[in-house]
Amino acid sequence: MANISAADVNKLRQSTGAGMMDCKKALVEAEGDFEKAIKILREKGQKIAANRSDRDSSEGAAVAFVNADNTKGVILTLNCETDFVGKNDSFVALAKELVEKAINFNTKEDFLASAYDDTMTVAEKLIEQTGVIGEKIEIGGFEVLEGAYIGSYVHVNKIAALTALSAAVKGAEVLTKDISMQVASMGAETLSFKDFDPAYVASETAARIAVIEKDNEELVRLGKTLKNVPQYISFSQITEEVLAKAEEDAKEELRKEGKPEQIWDKIIPGKIARFISDNTTLDQEKALLDQNFIKDESKKVADYVKGFEVEITDFKRVTLG
Repeated sequence: MANISAADVNKLRQSTGAGMMDCKKALVEAEGDFEKAIKILREKGQKIAANRSDRDSSEGAAVAFVNADNTKGVILTLNCETDFVGKNDSFVALAKELVEKAINFNTKEDFLASAYDDTMTVAEKLIEQTGVIGEKIEIGGFEVLEGAYIGSYVHVNKIAALTALSAAVKGAEVLTKDISMQVASMGAETLSFKDFDPAYVASETAARIAVIEKDNEELVRLGKTLKNVPQYISFSQITEEVLAKAEEDAKEELRKEGKPEQIWDKIIPGKIARFISDNTTLDQEKALLDQNFIKDESKKVADYVKGFEVEITDFKRVTLG
């Protein structure tokens, strides 16, 4: 039987991250052969990975990395089964190590197939760590973004976002962090209402109106205030004719209320703004530039961006769960 020293065990532990007893057992089984011991630990990970392949891995860590000249960024989630493991310092450190390596790749598949070190690929490292930790470990979300200037934001290791600007302007670091925070918080799916397909808007309009009308049936039964049923859900539907009619409706309402015409000009803009707000709910939910800015809800994201004289060209988001 080979003489296994504490130094040998520690060396294997440092190399693989496996526990002391697992490393000692592997070295004993390998009769002191370091490379064979690594293979034994890896095979253990493969067996555990196979046994846990159907487990839910919705916990973990979301991380981001942007290159030195801020022209490319990567965000990913390293997923595991439990919050306890996801919050572990060594697990988060592995996630951060992986995202830094990922900066050289454009797809998750290429990254997984790449070399983690001289002995294994990234995919094999994840299998190894499955054996070490005893939980299913995998990369979930994986997004890459390139542009003239890239910035990032990570929310408590649960959501990560990237934002790309059209130019590296003064204040770009602040702007991209703020917009990435907006993306992380509000979960936009496109830049502007102008990006929506008309068929999608029409389908969403019908669906949302149907839901509100059904809710109102129950509210009538309970004798409660009814919800407003919008005519539209996106600014893409609000034509000049629609706005003109909204203004005429506002004037008629003021006329019925007996408000003097000389003060209408002060009231109507507010009513039109309310009409637009009530009829653009899809934009506010799904279109980044049309959302209320989370740091100042009196303005839209687009209004905030204008102050920097630059454009948001794209954004990406990954989240656990």
